[in-house]
Order: sequence, then C-alpha cells, then structure tokens
Amino acid sequence: GGIQIPQPELHVKSVLLARKGMVTILFLIAIAISVIAYVTYGKFLSNKVFNLDDNNKTPAHTMRDDVDYVPAPAPVLLGHHFSSIAGAGPIVGPITAASSWGWLPAFLWVLIGNIFIGGVHDMSALVASIRNKAKSIAEIGGMYLTKRAGTIFKLFIWLALLYVVAVFINVAQVTFSAKIPVIENGKIVEMLPIGGGVATSAILYIFLAILFGFIVYHRKKNLGITTAIFVVLVYLAVYIGQLFPTHLPPNVWNVILILYVAIASVTPVWILLQPRDYLSSFLLYGAVLGAGLGIILSFGKVDMNIPAFMGFNSDIGPLVPLLFVVIACGSISGFHSLVGSGTTSKQLDKETDAVKVGYGAMLLEGIVAIMSIIFVVVLSQSEFEILKKNVAAIYGEGIGKFLGVLGIPETVGMAFGMLALSSFVLTSTDTGTRLARYVFTELTGVKNRYVATLVSLIIPGFLVFMKYEDPVKHKVLPVWKALWPVFGATNQLIAALALFVIMVWLIKTGKEKYWFIPGIPALFMAVITIWSLIMLFMKWKFTVIGIAALVQIFLAFWIFYEGGISLKKLKEEEKGEVLKES
Repeated sequence: GGIQIPQPELHVKSVLLARKGMVTILFLIAIAISVIAYVTYGKFLSNKVFNLDDNNKTPAHTMRDDVDYVPAPAPVLLGHHFSSIAGAGPIVGPITAASSWGWLPAFLWVLIGNIFIGGVHDMSALVASIRNKAKSIAEIGGMYLTKRAGTIFKLFIWLALLYVVAVFINVAQVTFSAKIPVIENGKIVEMLPIGGGVATSAILYIFLAILFGFIVYHRKKNLGITTAIFVVLVYLAVYIGQLFPTHLPPNVWNVILILYVAIASVTPVWILLQPRDYLSSFLLYGAVLGAGLGIILSFGKVDMNIPAFMGFNSDIGPLVPLLFVVIACGSISGFHSLVGSGTTSKQLDKETDAVKVGYGAMLLEGIVAIMSIIFVVVLSQSEFEILKKNVAAIYGEGIGKFLGVLGIPETVGMAFGMLALSSFVLTSTDTGTRLARYVFTELTGVKNRYVATLVSLIIPGFLVFMKYEDPVKHKVLPVWKALWPVFGATNQLIAALALFVIMVWLIKTGKEKYWFIPGIPALFMAVITIWSLIMLFMKWKFTVIGIAALVQIFLAFWIFYEGGISLKKLKEEEKGEVLKES
C-alpha cells in the first residue's frame, strides 16, 4: 500500500519543465562561474602576480593634462572601458558561432576563454601600461623586446585598428538602416523599419552625453544625482527615437559616421569620451540586467530549439580554428589591450581599480556574449532559418523577447536592444579611431592630433565604400561580413602578441615564476590565429583581404622572432652574472 506508482503525465511535465528551464540554468551557471572567477582568480592576479598598491600614483595623476590624461572615478572608467571593449564583438561573434556549430562550443569557449585568457590579457595590459607611464602595449613591446619589435608591433596594431574602424562604421550604419522581420507561422508578415528610430535615439544620446560632461566636469555637480537624471533622459531617448525616426541612405550614414569619429577622436576625453561611454554603460547594463532578469523569470516557459552541436563543419568553415577567431570579444580580443593601454590607463585613478576595470569588465562582456548565444538558442526552427544570417535582427529579437517577460512591449524592447547594439558599436568605433591616432603618433612622431586622425581614417573611408564578392559563392557581401574574418584573425593575433609582450615584461621585472599565466594563452592564440590567417589567404588569394592576411602573418612572425632574440639575450646576461658571482 506504500508503493507510489509514477504518473506518466507528471513525468512528462517535469521533463518538459526541466528542458524549458535549461536556458535559465545555463545563464545562472555562467553568472556564478564569473563571480567566483572575479573573487578568486582576479584577487590572485591583483595580489600575487601584479602586487597592486594604491600608494603608487597612476599616470592619470603624474601626467595629467586634462585632454587625454584625466583621472576618472572607477564607475565612470568602468563604463568607458566596458563600452569601448564590447563593441559588436560579443554579439556578432557568439551569434554567428552558435548559428554555425551549435550553442555548446560557443558557450564553453566564452566561459573558459574569458576567465583564463581574456581577463588575464585585459588586466595585464592595463597594469603593464600604468607601470610604464601609460605607454601602449606596442611601446612596451619596444621597451622589453627590441626597439625594432616595438616599431613592427605599432605598424601591425595601426593596420588592425583600421579594420576595426571600417567594420564598426559599417555595423553602425547597418543598425541605423535596420529592418526587423515580424514572423508569424514561419513566414515574414512585416518588416519593421526600426533602424531610423535607433538613429534618432543615438543622435539624442550623443548630445545628452556632451551636456552631462559639461555639468559634471565644468559645473562640478553631484555625479550621483546628475547620473540619475541623465539615465532617465537616455532611456526616454529610446522612446522618442521611435516617434521621430531618421531615415537616410546607407552611404550618407557612412559619411556622417566618419565625420563623427574624426571629431570624437580629437575632442578632450571629458567632453565626449568619458560621459558618453559612462552613460552608454547604463544602456548596456540595462540591456544585460533587463534581458538577464527576463531569462531568469522565463524558467519553464522558453524552450531550447537549436542543437547543442551541429557538426565540425559549417558554411563558414571548420570549428577549429574558426570558433576561436569568430568569437573574439567575449572570450579574448586584442582590441582590449589597445583600449586598456591606450585610453583606460591614462584615466585610471588607483592601481586596485585595474581589477574592476580590467578583469571585471571582461567578465561582464562574457555575460553579454552568453546572452547572445541564448538569443540564438530560443529561436524557433522557422525563425532560425529566416534570421540566422541577420545578427542584428537576432539580437533585437532576443532583447525584445526577454524584456517582454517583464511586461515591456516587444517593439520597444527590440528598439532598446538595437540602440544598445549601436551604442556598443559607436563607442568602439571612436575609441578605435583615437587609438589609431595614438599609435600613428608613436609610429611616426607626428603629434598633431588632427593630422594623425585624418591619415588614420583614409583607409577605413576607402574600405567602407568598397564592394566585396565572396570568391567561393560569388555573392556580394556586406562590408562588415567581408572584413570580419580578417578583422577577427588579426584581432586575435594582437591578443597573442600582447600576451607574449606581457610574458617577457613579467620575466624581466622579477615575476618569471608567473610566465605561464600569459605565456600558455599566448602560444595557443598564436597557433590558432596564424592557422586562420593562412586559411583566409588560401580563400581570398591576392585580393585586398588576402594580401592583408599575408602581411599580418609576416609581421607576426617577425615580432615573435624579435622576442626570441630578446629572451636569448636575457638568458645570456643572467648566465654571465652567475659566472661573475662564482
């Protein structure tokens, strides 16, 4: 009489609930692992590897000029850094990878890469910079490898930044012209021209950022109160944008965006860069918190429709090595070391802020990447077939869907998601232009910021107006899609080179026992990315993209060769000192 017979209906319901709850469980696992990593590995890096000490004055204080060198409160700088490093990377890459090979490889690479490679890369580049008068990672390479290696690295980085600017200008233009398909019963019933509203919101948001900077820095008003008011105004701009959309031809947007990044590159950081990135961070936090809360509250309501693994080959190529190149931001991105050692190191108020800003921002970006993967997972099969090539639509659809769980109208949620995406992109684009200006100055000695900016925008201006045809499928590709593989591979190769420089810096500053922390990731990323660049050259041959891949391979091998010479000399010097002592 005590035996309970299982009820088939209850068993089926529990299985369905567990399956529908997997999206929430995956998201919570990612958050938990990231928090544990921050309080353990982040602390280890801070206390043991780098010995961060707030008694050491940072370059923001010792070299203050109120143009580039300006100390910023940790929350403001975190906003700038997070907005700048995020870009479209943690959205485009993870969505493309999950759509190509399945969600599981993307999920694992984001988590593992973020904690042990990307976070280390970002934080170490920032710390190395503040310990060397806020010099760029390329300048540090010249100091600790050879002077020639530093020059080659600067050239390598400058060329890579031109791809960054070109790609993100095009992605921003795409978000301003975007149309999101409304799908019912597996068919497109309407195309919502949501991009015009996003464009209006972005314009309003830039003017709000300038006004915010004036009030906080010039009028010295309270940061907390001013922030509360302006965050409300930024969110209101999302709604106003949908009421008064701005529709312009794509090439007109290209011209406007090139002019915008040119102006943003030469403007003192307190006028636009710091306040805009700080305010945009609240858009990004809003997207993460809002959609994240929606994911948590959707437990048992949303199904996983996309397979965990779709095979080793896809229409974009093999999983290895391309997974590690397609997903850059979110796992590891060389662009981050340029931001950290370029603009962020000139604004870091205290050494210990490097943990929050360097390691913490990378973990936040990983969560953005995980959410992007989830947005693919919850698509129905028909939605997936229609949207799998439309990254912006998948992101907007995902944000709208999960904000809808909170009772926010889906179209408003989609507009909010698209504005967050364009905000990611704009901050990375003008930060990339400013960084290109810095590197060009270091490379040539030309200190006029107007000339350096103009020269750095010539090639991106040429690239965004070019037409690209896939050499295999013979189809015309969007600019960002054609340039993304070479941008991704070059970006990851910068990360490998930056980690290599950090390894040598640690060895030469008495921290040789920790060489493996940047050293092993450097080796892995170097092999993966050179492999990818060779594949890219084999595909595109002697076209603009193929030649770019070939040049990057040559420069990378040259830098590694120079690094080998430097380490060999160091060992010979150490051996000579031992012989003298004996």
